Amino acid sequence: MLISFQPRLSFVCNGFTVLVMMLFAGCASQPTAPPSPARQPINMAVVRDALSMKGIPYRWGEETPQRGFDCSGLVQYVYGRHGISLPRTAYQMAMALPELDDNQRQPGDLVFFNTTGKPYSHVGIYIGNDHMVHASSSKGKVVVGPLDTPYWNKHYLGMRRPGLVTQAAVSTGRWVR
Repeated sequence: MLISFQPRLSFVCNGFTVLVMMLFAGCASQPTAPPSPARQPINMAVVRDALSMKGIPYRWGEETPQRGFDCSGLVQYVYGRHGISLPRTAYQMAMALPELDDNQRQPGDLVFFNTTGKPYSHVGIYIGNDHMVHASSSKGKVVVGPLDTPYWNKHYLGMRRPGLVTQAAVSTGRWVR
């Protein structure tokens, strides 16, 4: 009788062991927080598109490669090619997007400046390595330039990241994601 009981006990113990192991395995593989949206692929595509616009003439109020770009027209056009519709002016963009700390800056983020005495009067696309692509009225075309210059440092207001929607973005009427 002892012999027939032992296999049963062994089965019960093995079953119990398997159950305990499954419980611990469940604890060890707790669901992790969902990954943050992958920005790197769109960031690099935005940067590539922005760089491809280099040399296109600066034209105030314009937003196409055929007619030219002003600063916000360039940003709006490039992001529009990636399914993100931004408000038309640099000021509206700044008001619609949440501000980020400078240490969070990534390629594809927008950098804002006060170049006319009015807040958020100029915008560029950060491309990494302390450089941006922007439609420059003084150079008369879309250019790549360093951010770490006395001029840009003096006029810098902050940065924003397209893709993070706020209520202000929704109220502009032109924000579509």
